[in-house]
Amino acid sequence: MTILDDITLVAVICIWSLLLLNIVLIISGYFYYVKSERWAAVPKSFKRYPMVSVMVPAHNEGIVIGDTVRSLLAFDYPSDRYEIIVINDNSSDNSAEILEALQMEYRGRQLHVINTDAKTGGRGKSGALNNGYKIAKGEYIVIYDADNTPEPKALKTLVWEIENDDSLGAVIGKFRTRNKDASLLTRFINIETLCFQWMAQAGRWNLLKLCTIPGTNFIIRRSIIDAIGGWDEKAIAEDTEISFRIYMMKKKIKFAPEAVTWEQEPQTLPVWFRQRTRWVKGNIYVLMKNFPLLWKKEARQIRFDLLYFFSTYFFLLFSLLISDCMFLFGMAGVIHLSLAGLSNILWALAILMFVLGTFVTISTEKGEMNFKNIILIILMYFTYTKLWMIVAIYGLIMYVLDVIGHKETKWYKTERFQ
Repeated sequence: MTILDDITLVAVICIWSLLLLNIVLIISGYFYYVKSERWAAVPKSFKRYPMVSVMVPAHNEGIVIGDTVRSLLAFDYPSDRYEIIVINDNSSDNSAEILEALQMEYRGRQLHVINTDAKTGGRGKSGALNNGYKIAKGEYIVIYDADNTPEPKALKTLVWEIENDDSLGAVIGKFRTRNKDASLLTRFINIETLCFQWMAQAGRWNLLKLCTIPGTNFIIRRSIIDAIGGWDEKAIAEDTEISFRIYMMKKKIKFAPEAVTWEQEPQTLPVWFRQRTRWVKGNIYVLMKNFPLLWKKEARQIRFDLLYFFSTYFFLLFSLLISDCMFLFGMAGVIHLSLAGLSNILWALAILMFVLGTFVTISTEKGEMNFKNIILIILMYFTYTKLWMIVAIYGLIMYVLDVIGHKETKWYKTERFQ
C-alpha cells in the first residue's frame, strides 16, 4: 500500500464511522417520532398558566414582521399570561411603522416594541435578546426569529413540557420550511432540515438525552438566563453556545416535535452561502470555546456533542474532500490506488445509505414521501452536499483569518423575500 492508499483508507473509515452513527440516530429518531405522535394525541391539562415572555429580535424585517407578530398573537394560550417583545434592532426600513400600527390595532394586548439605534443596539442577535430581556416579565422566555409563523399550539406545547419536568432547562420545537417550493435550493433545504437537523435531534434526545437549541421556537427558564448572565454577544451561533452552558448547569434540553413553527429559508445561493458561512463560523467559535471541557469531569454530559460537532466540521469535511478528490483523480488516471475497487464500492454504498436514510427520515412528514423527493435526494448528494463542503471550508478559513487578524465576527442577517 502507498501513502495515498493509507490516506484514502483513513478517509473512508472516518466517513463510514460518522455515516453509521447517523444511521443509528435516524433509526432512534424515527422511533421517537412514532412515540411522540402517540403522546401528542393524549390531552394535556394545565395546573397553572405561568407568565411567558416571547421575544423576537428583528433587524430590517419589514417584509415579514407583520405576519410574524400576528401569528404570535394567535397562540392557543391565555392572552393575559404571555407578552410579546419585539426588539427592532437598529432597523433602517419600515419595521418601526409596521410595529407601531400593530400596537394600535392590538391595543390591550401585551405587545411591546423596543426600538434601538446604532448606539443602543446594532450588536447582532445576542445583543438584541439581551436588550429585550431587560424588560421581560416572564417566568419563561420563548424566542422566535422574525420570519417565523408558529402554529397556534406551539407555545402551549413548549410550556407544558418544561412545566412538567424540573430536570429541563429548555425545550425546543422544530421549524419547517414554509417556502419550500420557491426554488430547487429551498427544496434541498426542506429535506436537509427534516433529516440532518430534526431527525438527528430526535435521535440524540432518544438515545442520549441531548439536544442543541436552534435559533428559534424554544423555551428556556428565566433562572437559566439569570445564572449565565444573558447571551454571549461574541457568539454568532448563540443557540449552540447557550446549549452547552445549560448542560454545564446539569439541566437537559428536550425536543418536542409537536411544537412547530414555519420559517422562510434562503431562496438564492448568495443569501444561503452568507447564512451558512455565519453558521459555520459561529459553531467553530463555540467548539473552540468549549473544547477544553472534553477533559473536565463535570462536562461528561456534553462530550458526545463536542466530539460529534468537531468530527462533522473537521474529520468528516476533510475526509469527504479527500475521498472525492481521490475518486476523481483515479477516474482520470492521474493516480493509481490499490484500494480503488474497494473504495469505489464503499463510495457507492455510502450514496445508497444516504438516499435510503434521508428518504426514511422525510417519511415522518405528511406529503413528503413521494418519488419526486427520491430524485431530489439523489441530486442533493451530488450538488447540495458538495456546496456544504465548500461553505464549511470557506467558513473555517474566514474564522481562522478573523482570529489571526483579531477581527470581531459580524452577525449577518439573512435576507428576506416577499
